[in-house]
Amino acid sequence: MSQQHNDSIIRFADRRPERWRNGGGTTVEIARGPRGAEDGAWGWRISVADIERAGDFSEFPQCERLLTVVEGDLLLLTVDGREQGLERYRPFRFDGGAAAGAALPTGAIRNLNVIAAAGFRAHVAIVELSGTRPQPVFGGQHAVALQGRVAVDGVALGRYDAVVGSDGAPPEVTGRGVLAVVSVDPAA
Repeated sequence: MSQQHNDSIIRFADRRPERWRNGGGTTVEIARGPRGAEDGAWGWRISVADIERAGDFSEFPQCERLLTVVEGDLLLLTVDGREQGLERYRPFRFDGGAAAGAALPTGAIRNLNVIAAAGFRAHVAIVELSGTRPQPVFGGQHAVALQGRVAVDGVALGRYDAVVGSDGAPPEVTGRGVLAVVSVDPAA
């Protein structure tokens, strides 16, 4: 790995899970920004959450959420009274301040959760690596390894490890597997 990319990997195994306020699951924060947000305040946050039982979600007023099921078969998400079936690798955007709850018809779920406060806009793209073309990770992006055998600049990534992007010489993820590429930009 080039010296420039030594700090570009966030190891999921090094992060501590935190219990939800309502006790319905746990969250492992992967990244938050903007950089320098110290007093617990953030403009955006990327995490992996385990939903262990049906129940209400925490509300994040004046934020937008993007939820992507990454383990499990089906999450029934109800937002402001409207039920939506979420299948694996299909990102779903909703108002973070809305009343939201989950039902788990096929058992526990793990999801990639991106929350963006006012002033930021987030996108999640699910990318399948074929082994022939690398996926660059640019500034404002994080690539999260979801499955398969993938590496960044020759260093193997574990499941849910993340790569922090760079505008200079962006790190490149290679191998065969599935990535979630999370982009967070200032809102227009």
